[in-house]
Amino acid sequence: MASASVEGMNCSSDLLIPPGSPNFPLFYPLKILLNVAFDRRIAAKLEKGLGPKLSLKPLNLAEPSSVASPSAVTTSSPTPSLVLSNSGKALVVSNSGKALVLSNSGKRIDQAGKKKYVKQVTGRHNDTELHLAAQRGDLAAVKQILGEIDAQMMGTLSGADFDAEVAEIRSSVVNEVNELGETALFAAAEKGHLDVVKELLQHSTKEGTAIKNRSGFAPLHIAASSGHLAIVRVLLEYDPGLSRTLGPSNATPLVSAAARGHTEVVKELLSKDPSLLEIARSNGKNALHLSARQGHVDIVKSLLEKDPQLARRTDKKGQTSLHMAVKGVSCEVVKLLLGADAAIVMLPDKFGNTALHVATRKKRAEIVTELLHLPDTNVNALTRDHKTALDIAEGLPLSEETAEISDCLTRCGAIRANELNQPRDELRKTVTQIKNDVHTQLEQTRKTNKNVNGIAKELRKLHRVGINNATNSVTVVAVLFATVAFAAIFTVPGGDNPDGMAVVVSSTSFKIFFIFNAVALFTSLAVVVVQITLVRGETKSERRVVEVINKLMWLASVCTTVAFISSSYIVVGRHNRWAAILVTVIGGIIMAGVLSTMTYYVVKSKRIRAVRKRMKFSRSGTNSWRHSETDSEVNPIYAI
Repeated sequence: MASASVEGMNCSSDLLIPPGSPNFPLFYPLKILLNVAFDRRIAAKLEKGLGPKLSLKPLNLAEPSSVASPSAVTTSSPTPSLVLSNSGKALVVSNSGKALVLSNSGKRIDQAGKKKYVKQVTGRHNDTELHLAAQRGDLAAVKQILGEIDAQMMGTLSGADFDAEVAEIRSSVVNEVNELGETALFAAAEKGHLDVVKELLQHSTKEGTAIKNRSGFAPLHIAASSGHLAIVRVLLEYDPGLSRTLGPSNATPLVSAAARGHTEVVKELLSKDPSLLEIARSNGKNALHLSARQGHVDIVKSLLEKDPQLARRTDKKGQTSLHMAVKGVSCEVVKLLLGADAAIVMLPDKFGNTALHVATRKKRAEIVTELLHLPDTNVNALTRDHKTALDIAEGLPLSEETAEISDCLTRCGAIRANELNQPRDELRKTVTQIKNDVHTQLEQTRKTNKNVNGIAKELRKLHRVGINNATNSVTVVAVLFATVAFAAIFTVPGGDNPDGMAVVVSSTSFKIFFIFNAVALFTSLAVVVVQITLVRGETKSERRVVEVINKLMWLASVCTTVAFISSSYIVVGRHNRWAAILVTVIGGIIMAGVLSTMTYYVVKSKRIRAVRKRMKFSRSGTNSWRHSETDSEVNPIYAI
């Protein structure tokens, strides 16, 4: 014998009943199936009343042909048969090839119509034909799709039962969702197709209008957020309770509209339900917070007209709508909020920031000026990290706005936190806090010194490479000039007489050659002396080596000068000795001047190094470090 369950209408078998049976007339099971919900007692009575003429056959509802045709159920009798099938959540009643679906609640859904209008997918998000028509705003296509349900149901029922059946199927089709969880009503509301929305509402239900997509938005949310005022009105007329539908992060349609700046939508929602102002998002921000942050003047004005005390409401961070407004750029919104309640300028958030602190940090110069005009503004209020507005302004990157804010704060009596006479208890720190601060400062100093030393080392390296290249090039050229000048005096054109005196010594051209050749030699030697005096070593041993080389080079230059002057007396002879004396004077002035000057700078350089060394030792004994401009410079080092 077949068995039936109470809930879900899950029968273990399908029942095949000859409709002409005298023990079980056809109209009796139909009446039970269409008007009475199954439970355990009714199923037991049905099973008992079927008698010995009950025959069991399996029926697969997954194949429509097994329901639509009696031959698919049984081949033993040519007469029409009634098939009771329960394969899943619906009981199928079939008579003469016509199929109906009886749901768990006793309501019927035409299986063919369901497949055509609900299960058929054509869009990229598995949209039904009704979704696509609603998105296009094609009212005629929407009416056609919903109207064809009548033809599908024709011949199954009549009268009130037929109307109820068609209404239920249409509601099922209208409330069908795609992969994004959106109904056709949602699609039409998002695109702003008012006529389509009105048509769909005629066949929807209150539960269907509140269906949310996967993002948590209902049709009224998306219409309010998009600013479709007419659609918002139609939805609210259909169900005023939709205005309290909560979306993502507990956002109401009012919050969505206020954040997007749709003033008329905000007014419409408030006219239907003023209590929406009391509902905030999960982070505590209400419609006034969001509209003030975005600078929507008209919306802020409308919200404050409904409830002026809304300006004092805080979010979970302790921020009022004024805190949010000063983050924006609208000074008009700030004025509206202060006009509603000027005392909110003194309210701090959970971090101790007043509106003045926030406006300063956001570099809103105009808003800072507006706040400072209020008598209730505490220009020297401290944050939890003990900073005044002036401290915050001076800590910002230098710009025109920060300079203007600092000047404005200073004119209004703002001072730094360390200049305030705070009570001893507020300034006292525990030993642990002091140790942590000192440790942090020392660690930061160490890292800073390391970075600065690395940068200075690289700069010195680049500087040294450049000096080496320049020194080598200039020294080579200077030596070449000195060599040519020294040799030229012994290879005078015209030759020398047996006494070593030049043959052309009496000519004017020789005298010019002699004097300028001597100047070239002495100048070249002076350049060599200067170039080799520049130390290119870092270590102490390198500097010592260079010092010895410098001394030897200076001696060589002096000796070369003396040799050249001596030879000049031989070349010019007794009659033109004035030329040799002139060369002696020129050489002595140039070489003596260069050597004395270099000696002065060498001594000065050593003194500077000694002073820096003492300063470095004195700084290393303190806990603070101050970057000095001279520490970052690469100065030349001289040796003597």
